[in-house]
Amino acid sequence: MGIQPKWLSLLTASVLTLSISGQALAADSTFTDLRNVQGQQKIESLKERGFVSGVTATEFKPNQTLNAAQGIQMLVNSFQLSLAQFTFIKAPKASDSYTKVKDGVWYSDAFIIAAVNGVEVPRSVDPAADLTREQFTSYLMQSMEKAGNLPMINIKPVKIGDSAQLTPSYQGAVQRSLVMNINELDAKGNFDPKGKITRAEAAVMIYNALDYLQKHPEMSQPAAGADHAAQEDTDDTASGESTSQS
Repeated sequence: MGIQPKWLSLLTASVLTLSISGQALAADSTFTDLRNVQGQQKIESLKERGFVSGVTATEFKPNQTLNAAQGIQMLVNSFQLSLAQFTFIKAPKASDSYTKVKDGVWYSDAFIIAAVNGVEVPRSVDPAADLTREQFTSYLMQSMEKAGNLPMINIKPVKIGDSAQLTPSYQGAVQRSLVMNINELDAKGNFDPKGKITRAEAAVMIYNALDYLQKHPEMSQPAAGADHAAQEDTDDTASGESTSQS
């Protein structure tokens, strides 16, 4: 019998929590700004599992735009990406992989983990820059596929009204996210790829992705097994968040 991934056991508990009582979740929440927010229960569920935290101890700031530092931290936490399966000649630094990501600040480790795990984030990424919907979707789908060790699959493309606005390199990730019900189009059939993504929207997408993995365990392939040897050459930004800053 295979070993159940940590994210799977945590998500199973998360789904059960959601199904028991939305009112109980609201009562236990320390976030004071999620009332009437779309996806409130999903955000609370992620918080209960320790996957997301607030901008302050009591505020999630659901309508605030998500920047790259916050987004990568959310993804690394939620999909339980780590360095555990890798060995290194020297300890990796954020500056090995990125030109604008500082070493030794709250988001450094998340960027290191993303890079080592093969999540393709541009080398020139600015941690303080707001993420667009297509950018976050790309990073999320890569994180999900790495965490679940998902195979490449053939999909029937979804018709997107504003597909001409999509960056070509993000099209595949956006299409997969729509087919897997991680994302959805608006009432006019548009995706708004260049629109800024909010913290609430990002959290809901993460929940949907974890939910997909939990409901489709047969999609996951066995992990590669052996450790991977890493090559030798492999004022803080954002909005002053608390704890894990995501």
